[in-house]
Amino acid sequence: MPSSRRFLAALGLLLLLGGYVLASRWYGAALRGRATSTGSLAVSVTSGADHGPGSLREALFTTAGAPGSARIDIRVPRIVVETPLPPLVNPHGLSLVAASGAVELDAHALTGAPVLDVDAAHVSISGIAIRNCPGTAILLRAGDFHLTGATIEHCDVGVDVADGLRAIELAHNTFSANRLSVRFAASGAGVRVVENRFSADTDAAVWAVRGKADAADLTAIDVRDNRFTDDRNGVIAANVPMRLEHNLFGNAREAAVHLLGGGAMIRANRISGGAAMGIVAEHASAATISDNEIDHLDAYGIMVRGSANTLVRNNQLHNCGYGMAFVLGDERYPSTAVDNIILSTRYNAIDVIGDSPILRRNRVRQARALALHVEDYQPAGAKPVRAHPFLDGNDWGNDAAAAAGAPSLIGTVSAR
Repeated sequence: MPSSRRFLAALGLLLLLGGYVLASRWYGAALRGRATSTGSLAVSVTSGADHGPGSLREALFTTAGAPGSARIDIRVPRIVVETPLPPLVNPHGLSLVAASGAVELDAHALTGAPVLDVDAAHVSISGIAIRNCPGTAILLRAGDFHLTGATIEHCDVGVDVADGLRAIELAHNTFSANRLSVRFAASGAGVRVVENRFSADTDAAVWAVRGKADAADLTAIDVRDNRFTDDRNGVIAANVPMRLEHNLFGNAREAAVHLLGGGAMIRANRISGGAAMGIVAEHASAATISDNEIDHLDAYGIMVRGSANTLVRNNQLHNCGYGMAFVLGDERYPSTAVDNIILSTRYNAIDVIGDSPILRRNRVRQARALALHVEDYQPAGAKPVRAHPFLDGNDWGNDAAAAAGAPSLIGTVSAR
């Protein structure tokens, strides 16, 4: 019996020690991160240092190997990023959240590396400010990405989106004083730029440029309900389909929208103020420019140059230097301007230079020079390119020469 009691006492002590070890392991895991009932991991950033315990770097390493989705809560106001951070690679999903209000990532010490390198799908970032990066603030190599409530300032590129990505949403963010705030390598299904504020970008707020058009690009990037102020260019889209709707552009220095190639719809935007052009469609094909209000520009409200089958419809232009221009278009596939109204231009309302657009049911009032100016284009050492617009049902106001299609217009006009 005494030996039995000793055995039972030893067994009890063993069980007690085992429970202690298990409790210690649980407590240690709880300090590093909290496992939720769904198997996700939550990690807190409690240090603003570039590395070490509680740093963002440590959190990214911890969540990279998580067996499920993960969340990083940043609980410090400022982090100075001095060396490249590890990429965001959790394939199950990762959320990076400013948990204590305003959080700033200061990247002035980085030398070209991205601040955040997103290399896995299902990533969301919210409420974080990234400033002073010599390179890219956020590099996207994977889709299903959401950026909300963020601020990106004084970076070379704000968000750089690689080719072939889908389901990208940039919403309710502020971009300011970057070279390029958002750069797209191509279009993709479900790519949206919605309700952001862009200002003072030195090259362009949204840049979507590729060398040549791809027949596989069937879906357009949706750029909607954004505000652009004091940028050199608001949106530049070249050979990348884009749908621009309900945006507000103010005081662009070169162009609010510069379109090259095909696949664009520019509809129901407001463009106001500045020394720049409003909308430039250059070598565009089958683009639609409709229902925009454009006012108080020093240059042209709409310039269509070297383009084919471009439709300019139901736009309202007022108090600009010039109204619209059609220059050196493809005579076989003429562009069309229909149901536009142009008020109070300082110079000509419509210029046609070496082009043969269809002008139908447009109205001009109070053009201080000509309602319609038609001119052949004479290249050096070559035959002139004739200007021959087709006129149908236009109202030129008090410009009798334009109304009659008079020979005093330098080119030739056909009308009915």
